[in-house]
Amino acid sequence: MKNKINVRLAGITILAIITTVIGITIIFYSLFQKQVRADLSVSAKLLKDTHYFESVNTDTDDIDLSTDINELRVTWIDKDGTVLYDNDASTELLTNHNDRPEIQEAFEKGEGEAVRRSDTMNKNTFYYAVLLQNGTVLRVATNAESIWSVFMSASPIIAMIILLIIAVCVVLSHMLTKQLLMPVEVMVKNLENADYESPYKELDPLANLLKSQHTDILAAAKARQDFTANVSHELKTPLTAISGYAELLDGGMVGTDQQKHFYQEIRKNADRLLALINDIIKLSELDQREYEPTFEELELYDAARECMEELTISARRRNVSILLEGEACHIRGNRDMIKELIENLAQNAIRYNNPGGKVSISIVKKDGRAMLTVKDNGIGIPASEQQRVFERFYRVDKSRSKATGGTGLGLAIVKHIVGIHDAKIELDSAPDVGTSVTVVFYR
Repeated sequence: MKNKINVRLAGITILAIITTVIGITIIFYSLFQKQVRADLSVSAKLLKDTHYFESVNTDTDDIDLSTDINELRVTWIDKDGTVLYDNDASTELLTNHNDRPEIQEAFEKGEGEAVRRSDTMNKNTFYYAVLLQNGTVLRVATNAESIWSVFMSASPIIAMIILLIIAVCVVLSHMLTKQLLMPVEVMVKNLENADYESPYKELDPLANLLKSQHTDILAAAKARQDFTANVSHELKTPLTAISGYAELLDGGMVGTDQQKHFYQEIRKNADRLLALINDIIKLSELDQREYEPTFEELELYDAARECMEELTISARRRNVSILLEGEACHIRGNRDMIKELIENLAQNAIRYNNPGGKVSISIVKKDGRAMLTVKDNGIGIPASEQQRVFERFYRVDKSRSKATGGTGLGLAIVKHIVGIHDAKIELDSAPDVGTSVTVVFYR
């Protein structure tokens, strides 16, 4: 990160320096051009005030400006464009100047100017012409370096200055980067310190986000560790029982009258082990972020009726009656997940009920939202335990859960399914009164 910041700062510095140099060069050359034009105007007016160009009959041999004015070319043009005098060349060799833009402008407006570039000399020639009272035109001209020549002549000094500035900026960028990142580094080191306050208020959102993510990561790591430990323990219990019963049967240490009981225990623990593995697989599938279930329009009442028919035998075995009531309600969801949700809630209501107890499944629509309620009059859940019943492997009555084949993952699966469907789950329970679980679907 530091290297990226340093490289970007250096890049911005170089770009700013080059842009500044080019901009300043253009500005100063523009000012230089204005000054050259102003000087030519002054020179022309001074020459106009001399007595050399008062009459076209003046003997041009008497005009000698070659030594009086250094690097200034003076040309005197007649009304027809004929060159009467030039201090730099013979008039016989010069062509008619009527086609020159500065001469035409001078005849029309009283004065004119032009700039012509010499590619061979890599110079610009500035011309200024003024109309005299006798109708002739006096033109003065001077050569000046082009902007590229000026830039190239100054390029060694400019390069040295740029390198010096870049070196200073690189050092300053390193210092600035270190100073900017230091509070962030200190903040990261103090993520577990609840009393730490960021030095700048602008860092508060980042600090809060990092602390939240750090807490979530730790919580997720602990949950995964606990889940692994719980899975190992839950799998170990039935496997140990199966292994023990099988060892006794294999060693012939069990009488004929007890063998049936041992076989039943092995089967019961095997069924419990299979149910536990199935629930772990389902929970793992729900935990996958890339898992995207297929949603469809489905009838919640029909799904509940199918589940009730499948649970009738389980309820009758425990001497619990089960009742479905309500009305047709359409929701958008995954059919298999919704059936899994209803089965887990109803199975829990049957499993933690008393002989002769009742379980009711209600489907109603309220305020345009479908509501599923599974209610029982069983053992209930203490208020202190209600916040934890949706945790994995958490059981309110561990002895009853194991005796009835519960895995401790049913409500955890329910919570995941509710979250996937953007629904809401509500729990209302009291010991020896019963439990009511309501799921509200918003779509």
